[in-house]
Amino acid sequence: MRILSAADVDTALDDKRLIDRLDATFRAGCEMPTRHHHTIKSQTGVDATLLLMPAWTSARIGVKIVTVFPDNGRRGLPSIYGQYLLLDGATGAALAMLDGTMLTKRRTACASGLASRYLSRPDSARLLMIGTGALAPHLVRVHAKVRPIQEVAIWGRSTVHAEAQADELARHLPAALGRKLEVRAVTDRAAAVAAADIVSCATLSSTPLVEGEWLREGQHLDLVGAYTPAMRESDDKAVWRARVFVDTRAGALKEAGDIVQPIANGTIDEDDVLADLFDLARGTHGGRLAGDATTITLFKSCGAALEDLAAAELAVGD
Repeated sequence: MRILSAADVDTALDDKRLIDRLDATFRAGCEMPTRHHHTIKSQTGVDATLLLMPAWTSARIGVKIVTVFPDNGRRGLPSIYGQYLLLDGATGAALAMLDGTMLTKRRTACASGLASRYLSRPDSARLLMIGTGALAPHLVRVHAKVRPIQEVAIWGRSTVHAEAQADELARHLPAALGRKLEVRAVTDRAAAVAAADIVSCATLSSTPLVEGEWLREGQHLDLVGAYTPAMRESDDKAVWRARVFVDTRAGALKEAGDIVQPIANGTIDEDDVLADLFDLARGTHGGRLAGDATTITLFKSCGAALEDLAAAELAVGD
C-alpha cells in the first residue's frame, strides 16, 4: 500500500487537471452516501466534529475520516485533521493512504474553481479572500488560475494574520501564476466586498460576514466555510439577491447554514437553489450565460466525497 504525505499529495495534484477531473467525475457520477456527521462533546470548549465521507465506483472505493476541533488554535494545532483510504473496487484491497488534510484543501479549492468557471464573469479581475486559514491561499491561487485576477484583497479578523498572508502570497503567487498581480490586506470589509468581482469566504463563522446590501451586479460569491446549519458567512439579503448554486443538493440542503437558515425563515425556498455541480457539469443548467454582467451568483460548498475520490485517484494515478 502506498503512503502519500501532505507534500506528496500537494506535488501530485495540478490545479487545472484537478478541476477538469472534478468536472468529469461530477458528470459521470458515483455512489456517494450522505456523509456521516457526528458531534464530539467538549467538556471545556467548543464541540468537535467527526466526519466520515465514503464514495465508490466499480473501479475504486474511498473513505475520508476528518476531525474538526475548533479549539485547537489555542493549542497551536490545526483545527482540521484528515486521512484518506483508497481501495480497489474489485477486491477491496488497500491501494493507498493519503494525507486527507492536504487532499481536502486541494479538492475544496478546485471545487470552487470549477464553480467559478461556470458562474463567475470571465473578465473577473479583483478577488477578495475573507478568512486567513490554511485553505485561503489555495482558494486564492485557484481563483487566480481560473480567472484573470489582477488584484487580491485579504480580510481577516486579525489584521496581523491578514497582512502576513498577503505578504506570503505576494512573494509566491506571481511565480505560481506566471504573471504579476497585487496582493494586499484590507480592514474595511464592506468596501472590499463592494470592490471585488469574486468574493471567497473560508471561515468558521457563525454570523454573516457578507451582507447583501454590499453586493453589486455581476459579482460571484464563493462560500466555503460555515459547514453546519448553525454557521453562516452570508446574510439573508445576500442569498435573496443572488442566483444560488451548490456543490450537491443533498449536502447543502441538510448541512449548509447559508442555505438551510434562509429556507427555514422563508427568505428563499428549495426551488431557489437552481443547480448543483452535477447539473452544471452535465449541462442541465448553463450557469452564468455568456455576456451576463449583471447577475449575482452564489456558490455554497459543503464538500462531497466524490471530490475526495476524484482527487485521490488523480494523486495516485489511474
